[in-house]
Amino acid sequence: MPKKVRKWEVFPGKNKFYCNGRIMMAKQSGIFYLTCSLIVVTSGLFFGFDCVYLAEHVTPAIPAIGVALFLFVMSTLFRTSFSDPGVIPRSTPDEAAEIEKQIEVPNTSSPGTYRPPPRTREVVVKGQVIKLKYCFTCKIFRPPRASHCSLCDNCVERFDHHCPWVGNCVGKRNYRYFYLFILSLSVLCIYIFACVLTHLILRAQNDNFLNAMKESPASIVEAIICFFSVWSIIGLAGFHTYLATSEQTTNEDIKGSFTAKRGQDNFNPYSKGSIIKNCMTVLCGPTAPSLLDRRGFVVPEVSQALVVQVSENPEKEHNSVNVRHEYYGSTNITNQKTNSTGMNTADDINNESKNVAKREMITYQTPDGTVNSKLPPNSDIVIPITSENTESGTKGEKTVVSRGCSTEY
Repeated sequence: MPKKVRKWEVFPGKNKFYCNGRIMMAKQSGIFYLTCSLIVVTSGLFFGFDCVYLAEHVTPAIPAIGVALFLFVMSTLFRTSFSDPGVIPRSTPDEAAEIEKQIEVPNTSSPGTYRPPPRTREVVVKGQVIKLKYCFTCKIFRPPRASHCSLCDNCVERFDHHCPWVGNCVGKRNYRYFYLFILSLSVLCIYIFACVLTHLILRAQNDNFLNAMKESPASIVEAIICFFSVWSIIGLAGFHTYLATSEQTTNEDIKGSFTAKRGQDNFNPYSKGSIIKNCMTVLCGPTAPSLLDRRGFVVPEVSQALVVQVSENPEKEHNSVNVRHEYYGSTNITNQKTNSTGMNTADDINNESKNVAKREMITYQTPDGTVNSKLPPNSDIVIPITSENTESGTKGEKTVVSRGCSTEY
């Protein structure tokens, strides 16, 4: 029995799959492991050195809050990195041929020359004209706000950007978790940095600040990592907060898709009209279902299955073709059963008793249901065959084939 192949095993994009297709990431995911290492190492040093002192001298709530923030950051990171960002499936060969047939424009001005098909289509969204670009890789017209990621080689719905720090594209299905990740990560950095300074200040009250740093060198490492990371993380969180409130993507903001161009009024048709509604759409809206059936089995096409059957039984297919195209009425041989439907040959007759006359062995059923021993009228095809080609050996015998019926005279 042939092995069943799942769709993620033959996925055409540049992605990596784990856990039998349940986890989907970009091919280049090395920086993702660096991100995980920085978060885990910094948080581990914080829990191992600072939290012990602060829980004893300040309050036990400090490590509890730190654990909650750490778990939330890691869960949103994994949700962003391991999920389908909204990849649009590529068109099948039949769909691609149909699309190319629709967009093909004949060049009437100069016959014999080729005119490339148009690459865009226009749709109207809330009175705003949006151009849909044709993707020559995926063979589709990309929906509004979709774009093709060159690193993952996929078209992604509501494409924001490709983030190497999370090891995946950020699109329609995981943008919410990406925004929550950078927002919670900035809070965690600020929280750890503030707790580290509190720890060093409390130790410095009993001694000088230099001795306090010598007693807790891990706190210095945490402070350095958080100090140089918090600025970029806070800036990124602020930028995406602006995008969420205005209902835009990074790709649209960089390209200036909704800015006034050449004196023409241009507005964002996807905005809900207020900051609160836009934020609620990004954070609380329903998650779109995945368009990829990654764990489904690959079903071979019907044409391929028929080709396999024909290659395995060529003689059977040949006989069926002859019966299908040559059958007309029926011929019956008395006192003998044959395996050839609609055709009797000299071999069948010679194997029967030679005392029986040949004309008595053949009967013909006319289209109206009556049985006749004569040849059918209006013979369309008459193929003479000499006695050298027959096994009877009788000189001058000929075979007449008419619409699937044959007899000898």
